[in-house]
Amino acid sequence: MEKLCDSEYRFMQVVWDSAPVGSGRLVELCREELGWKKSTTYTTLKKLCEKGLVRNEAATVTVLVPREQVQAVESDAFVERAFGGSLPSFFSAFMSGKTLSAQEAEELKRLIDAHKEGER
Repeated sequence: MEKLCDSEYRFMQVVWDSAPVGSGRLVELCREELGWKKSTTYTTLKKLCEKGLVRNEAATVTVLVPREQVQAVESDAFVERAFGGSLPSFFSAFMSGKTLSAQEAEELKRLIDAHKEGER
């Protein structure tokens, strides 16, 4: 799956939050949440149907690719582009000036342990 541009990603956020959704209602939601015109919504809908992320049948839009799958692709592309694929470099930059609660630190430790090489 290819990376989405910002407008496509924002559109998908609306769809994920609303699907299944009638295409007319989707036009209303995109106008309210994104400030889009009807033509912009339908153009983006058509592009994302062609990319295989959503389906528009009988004027009902449904999701074909879950949010988590797209987020994984998007985050991988970002870490690769901005940090040469280095998760420690990303985390260091992300945490600059921030602190974690004890609960957040424990959750991160659990996630790291669950994804260590040879331990999955």
